[in-house]
Amino acid sequence: MELIARLAQELQVRASQVQAAVELIDGGNTIPFIARYRKEATGGLDDTQLRELLEKLTYLRNLQARKEEVQSLIEGQGALTEVLSAAIAGAQTLSEVEDLYRPYRPKRKTRASVAKERGLQPLADQILAQNPRDPAPLELAKDYCGTQEVPTPQDALQGAMDILAEGVSDDAGVRKMLRGYLMKQGVLATQGTTQEDSVYRLYYDHQERAAKIAGHRVLAIDRGEREEKLKVSLLCDRDRAVQSIYPHLLRGDSPARDCLKAVCEDAFDRLLFPSLEREVRRTLTEQAQEQAIKLFALNLHHLLLQPPVKGQVVLGLDPAYRTGCKIAVVDATGKVLDTTVVYPTPPQKKIQEATRVLKALIEKYHVTVISIGNGTASRESEQFVAQLIKEVDHPVSYLVVSEAGASVYSASKLAAEEFPQYDVSLRSAISIARRLQDPLAELVKIDPKSIGVGQYQHDMPQKQLGEALGGVVEGCVNAVGVDLNTASHALLSYVAGINGTVAKNIVAYREENGAFQDRKELLKVPKLGKKAFQQCAGFLRIPGGKNILDATAVHPESYPAAQQLLDRLGYTLQDVAQGQLSQLGERVQKQGLPHLAQALGVGEPTLRDIVQELQKPGRDPRDQLPKPQLRTDVMTLEDLKPGMVLTGTVRNVMDFGAFVDIGVHEDGLVHISQLCDRFVRHPSQVVKVGDLVQVKVLEVDVPRKRISLSMRDLSQGQL
Repeated sequence: MELIARLAQELQVRASQVQAAVELIDGGNTIPFIARYRKEATGGLDDTQLRELLEKLTYLRNLQARKEEVQSLIEGQGALTEVLSAAIAGAQTLSEVEDLYRPYRPKRKTRASVAKERGLQPLADQILAQNPRDPAPLELAKDYCGTQEVPTPQDALQGAMDILAEGVSDDAGVRKMLRGYLMKQGVLATQGTTQEDSVYRLYYDHQERAAKIAGHRVLAIDRGEREEKLKVSLLCDRDRAVQSIYPHLLRGDSPARDCLKAVCEDAFDRLLFPSLEREVRRTLTEQAQEQAIKLFALNLHHLLLQPPVKGQVVLGLDPAYRTGCKIAVVDATGKVLDTTVVYPTPPQKKIQEATRVLKALIEKYHVTVISIGNGTASRESEQFVAQLIKEVDHPVSYLVVSEAGASVYSASKLAAEEFPQYDVSLRSAISIARRLQDPLAELVKIDPKSIGVGQYQHDMPQKQLGEALGGVVEGCVNAVGVDLNTASHALLSYVAGINGTVAKNIVAYREENGAFQDRKELLKVPKLGKKAFQQCAGFLRIPGGKNILDATAVHPESYPAAQQLLDRLGYTLQDVAQGQLSQLGERVQKQGLPHLAQALGVGEPTLRDIVQELQKPGRDPRDQLPKPQLRTDVMTLEDLKPGMVLTGTVRNVMDFGAFVDIGVHEDGLVHISQLCDRFVRHPSQVVKVGDLVQVKVLEVDVPRKRISLSMRDLSQGQL
């Protein structure tokens, strides 16, 4: 119950909500299932809250396990006291537990351990006792010398001081106090190792308070240090830090006072500061990584939920120079109709031939949109396409899409299984076409870390990053829902309760037995048992199946309640299929939602979801978002002038601002100070990936290909 109470406090929710969520998680339920279909139990905790709860729950359980392990280890040494046991039990973090265990952890050979072996522990204890009637420490040391290992009183005293210094360094209270001091007052200082220009020039002579430094600067400094461009150190007021140790060691006046002050200095300089400097640097890095992972996850979420361009025949163009532009035409369902290669870019520049070939494809398949990858030769390809569509008889527009990860996908085992008949380069063109039609369905085939909407992703702890991004993909896939009869096994593997093996079994069953006709048929799939069915069924859709409810997010366990609701209000499933339930919400309100929920034996949140699904069966939450901005002309960097106001698409959000595509190949930067007229702590408070925004050109640096933009003083309504 203590764990539940702490989680409730940290998450700022009721203990009953946490208790229910923990029981459901421990019962093997997935986060998407709990968030969507167990709202009554958890009080409506959403996907994000549940993932945060799971993360904190895992940490606290690991903390408890480590506490028990440390207590057992210390008890095994016969050193566990009631006071120490209570301190370990009351520790709130893993670092506090490790500080308490530090004096009892087996150590390598140290100056203190050597002194103890030489019998100097009693001298150290006598000095630490600080008896006012004792002689000076050097006089005390005369009783402990005269051997080969300890020939003089000075050697004995030094050994005792080494023992005391290590004791100070191992003191949990001292470490906690100094750690807090360095985090609050320490200054991170960087010096360049060269005078040559580099991306790290900003940090060649830089100092910044550790408590204030932005995460992206920490990551930049870390990378500069790894690349040996920077030397990094932590600065502090050394005298003040040493004096803060005195109260932990000194007691009144005694002949040992000056000796113990020297012990404090030695402990700080030799043991405490080097160790805590590493800890503070590590903490800053971990905090920066955590923030970067959260931002990457947020950007990925918005990218995956970009609205699909539905009902369009798309020509995908993967730009290149020497090897030519790879072309793939796909129909409105993503089926590949044709492929080819053209050479409109240098060095061949066969523009007329490429125009003829593409015009023929456009006319033959009635292409309406051209999707251009934004990689090498994208600028020349875009100029070619802008001219090409002027010569086509029917309206055709184009869009430059991010091809991040397309090459990774095209060379993957998954792509080889999906398109064994096509060359690797042509698979990339297919991916570029399809990611315009349905970004989510296509991007799930790519390792999220390769999608490129983060910062310093290669410097992140890969396991932590992978788990966070995998959770985002899972959340997005389940929020949208998956067509059971068309989804790839890559997409199916992200559905709640379905792993990679079961996803492949679903596809194999579908290929052998034809399209699924109802959700219950899933139970015939090998290795998909009742628990997996419970978790996944509500997220899998069957448009055109036997039961219209199979095309909605209504869970099969709620079918009886949905049918009773229709019966009570005078509707049929046929009415649902024909979209004739526009008055459903009004009739529910008349009868009273609480009354109806009780009569149907479901909770109010579940009833609300059922009503929403019956009114719009098969709805796609992405349809409510602004559509991608399709283009018919092209601009160049040289066309931009300060003061121009343009509409652009947010491509990436960083700690320091947002990058916006304004149709000139190079994305412009809206610095955080230029995002709006009020102060904001982070750009994500104002914009997200995929937003259409109005921007004003502030400055254009053509040689360096940099564009400075502003969103201040511009109306940013729903574009």
